[in-house]
Amino acid sequence: MLISLQLATNQICNTTLDPWSRAKALVAEFTIEEKIKNTQDNSPGVPRIGLPPYEWWNEALHGVAWSPGISFGAAGQQFNYATSFPQPITMGAAWDMPLIRAVAETISTEARAFSNAGRGGLNFWTPNINPFRDPRWGRGQEVPSEDPYFISQYVNQLIPGLQGGLQADPYFKLVATCKHYAGYDIEDWGGNKRYGYDAVISPQDLRDYYLPPFQACARDANAQSFMCSYNAVNGVPTCADPWLLEDLLRDHWNWTGSDQWVTSDCDALKNVYSAHHFRNMSAPAAAAASLNAGTDLDCGSFWPENLGAAYNGSLFNETTLDVSLTRRYASLVRLGYFDPSEKQPYRQLGWADVATADAQTLARKAAIEGLVLLKNNDALPLSKPGGAIKTVAVIGPMAAASRQMQGNYYGNPPVLVSPAAAFQKAGYTVLTIPGVGVSSGTLAGVAAALAAAQKADAVVFVGGIDNGLESEEHDRTAIEWPAAQVTLIEQLATLTAEAGKEKPFVVVQMGTVVDASAVRDSTGVDALLWAGYPGQDGGTAIVDVLLGKTAPAGRLPFTQYPAGYVDEVPMTDMALRPSRGQNDTGKGNPGRTYKCAVISPDSELLSQFTTSALLAQSSTAASYKDLLPFASVPVTVSNTGNVTSDFVVMAFLKGEYGPKPYPLKSLAAFTRLHDIPAGTSVNATLEIQMGSVARSDEQGNLVLWPGQYSLVLDIDSKDSWNFTIAGDAAVLDVLPPRRTI
Repeated sequence: MLISLQLATNQICNTTLDPWSRAKALVAEFTIEEKIKNTQDNSPGVPRIGLPPYEWWNEALHGVAWSPGISFGAAGQQFNYATSFPQPITMGAAWDMPLIRAVAETISTEARAFSNAGRGGLNFWTPNINPFRDPRWGRGQEVPSEDPYFISQYVNQLIPGLQGGLQADPYFKLVATCKHYAGYDIEDWGGNKRYGYDAVISPQDLRDYYLPPFQACARDANAQSFMCSYNAVNGVPTCADPWLLEDLLRDHWNWTGSDQWVTSDCDALKNVYSAHHFRNMSAPAAAAASLNAGTDLDCGSFWPENLGAAYNGSLFNETTLDVSLTRRYASLVRLGYFDPSEKQPYRQLGWADVATADAQTLARKAAIEGLVLLKNNDALPLSKPGGAIKTVAVIGPMAAASRQMQGNYYGNPPVLVSPAAAFQKAGYTVLTIPGVGVSSGTLAGVAAALAAAQKADAVVFVGGIDNGLESEEHDRTAIEWPAAQVTLIEQLATLTAEAGKEKPFVVVQMGTVVDASAVRDSTGVDALLWAGYPGQDGGTAIVDVLLGKTAPAGRLPFTQYPAGYVDEVPMTDMALRPSRGQNDTGKGNPGRTYKCAVISPDSELLSQFTTSALLAQSSTAASYKDLLPFASVPVTVSNTGNVTSDFVVMAFLKGEYGPKPYPLKSLAAFTRLHDIPAGTSVNATLEIQMGSVARSDEQGNLVLWPGQYSLVLDIDSKDSWNFTIAGDAAVLDVLPPRRTI
C-alpha cells in the first residue's frame, strides 16, 4: 500500500512498535461512525486520515479464485490466470501431507503476487475444514475427508504453507481463515436451509468429530482467522455464541494473538436476526450480540446498518468494538500492509511467480496422486499408440470436461485439459460423444455414443456428478449414479463385452460420493477410476494413469454409501454413533463410518501400557496431552506388482472401550510412500499420538480409557496388534462447560 502523507504521521507506520500498539493508534483516530462503517468486509477506510478502502474477502480454496477481492486481468494481460489445483476432496485422496504443504505454498505465492499488483487482498477465506459427514452435502468437494483426524493433519500442513510458517517472520505471507466454525454441513435439505438451521450435537460428538479440525487450526497450526458459520449449534447461532468464540476458541485453545480475528460467513450476522430469530431480538440487539460474543467482522452490511442504533441503545461498549477493529488492523500490520515494500521479500513477488512451470507440474502431480483405482480386470494400462489400440471413444457427459474438473471456488486457469483432449495429445484418434447429460434423463444421444464405441478400439466413459448436482446451497436427495448415465454404461458394457478383451471398457467417475456398485459390479466394465475434481490438468492426469505412465495409488477419503442409506438417516441427524428408531425415518441412524487401505506390521510390539506411565511423559514431551507420543509402529510395504508405484499406509484403532456405542474404528495414522520399485520392499513408521487412542465421554471430555485395543492395518482387519491399557481412566482434555446466555 502507498502510505499517504496523512497516514504517515500516525503510529500505525512506526515499525518499531508491536502490531497491537500500531493498530490501536490507528483505530484511536476513528470516530464512532467511522468505526461502525469499517465493520464490513468491503471496508470503506477513513479518507479523512488517508486510510484507503480494503476488501477483506478473498478466496483461494484450490488456487486464487474469483471473489470480491480478486481481480483477474483480461485475456492476454498479466494476471489473467492462476494455477488451479484439484479440489480438496481429490487432494485428500492422495493422503500426501508434504504435497498439501507444497500446494499451499504455491497458492500463497500466487496470491501474494496478485496482491502486490493491486489485484487481491491479503486475507483469504480458506480452508473449508468441516468433515464430510453426510454424502448428500453439496460442499463435500471443498473438504479433504470425512475424518477429523485426517483433516487435522491436513490443516497442520496447509495453514503454515499458506501463511508462510507457524509464526510471522517477521511477516505472514497471507492470512488463512478456518471455516465454517462449527457443525456446518447442511445447505438446503428437507426444508432445512443453512441460514437458520440449528444443529443439535451432543458434547461427545462435538469433541470427537466436529471440533478437532478447528482445534488443530487454532491451537496447533496458528491460523490467523476463523469464520463462524450460518447455523446454530444447540440453539445458539455460532456467530453469537460466546462459548464457541470465547470460551472454547480463544480461552481453551489459547487462540489469543492480538492479530487473530473472527469473520462471519456472508450475511450470517443478518441471519442471527432474520433466519434464526435468536431470542426474538431486534436487529440492533442481534448485531450487538454477535459483537459481544467475539465476532470481529461482518461479511455483509448488517453491522454498519445496525450497530449505530445498538451503540445509541448502550447494547455494547465502544471498547469491544475497538478490540475487534484493532485485531483486524493488527493483522494487516503482521502482513506488512503499512510497511515499506523494499524491506519485505513477499512484496517482491510478481507476475513471473504465477503459474510457473513448477506450479503446473505440481498441479498435475496433485491430480495424479488423487486418482483412485476402484476396479481393474487386467484392462489397464491401455496400449500405447501404434499398438492394438489406435482409436479411443471418449464418451459421457464429462468426456470434454473443462470447467467441470475445477469444481467450485475456481479462478481462471492457464490451461484446462479434458480427458478427450489428453487422449488426442497422447497421439490417439479420438471419437468424443457425450451420449447423455450429467443429470438429464434423455437418451437421445445414446445411439451416437454406441456407434462411436463400435468404431473404436477402446471405450472410456467419463461421467458421475458435477456442480449441477452438488454445490453450495444445494444438497442432494439421492446418491445413486444418475440413471441415464447408468443406462448408457450398461449398453456400452454389453457392446464391448461382445468384443471380449479386444475392446476394453473403462469408466472414469467424477464428483464426490455416489453409489457406484452397479458400475463396479458390472462384468462388462473392465476398470473403474475415481477422479473427483482433478483441476486444470485433470484430463492429462487421467490419461497418464489409463495409459500406464504412472500407477494410481490414491485412496478414497470418504465412505461409498449404498443408495439406500439416504432413506435410513436424515441429514439433520447429526449423530455419528448408531441410534436405532430415534430419527424421522423410524429406522434410526446406522452410524457414519469410513473405509480405507491395507498393510501389515512387520514385528511384534508392546502388549501392555498403564495410563499413569503413559501420561508421565506430559511434562516434557508435548504442550498438550493429546499430542503426546503413544507408539511408533514399524511397517514393511512390498511391491508385488511389475511397475513402480506409491502406496498409502493407514492404521486404525478399534475396541470396546469408553462409552457405548463404540465406533467401529478410528483413523490413527497414515503416510504415503513414494516410488516403490517393483519387486522391492520399503520400511516405514507410523507415529500414533495419545489423542488418537483416546475417546470422548458423554460430556465431551477426551479420555484415555483402560481396556482392550486393536491396531488394525486394513479395512478388512486382515492383521492387527492387540494391546491392553490398564489403570484408571485418565482425562486428557476437559471440554469447557456451556455457558447459559
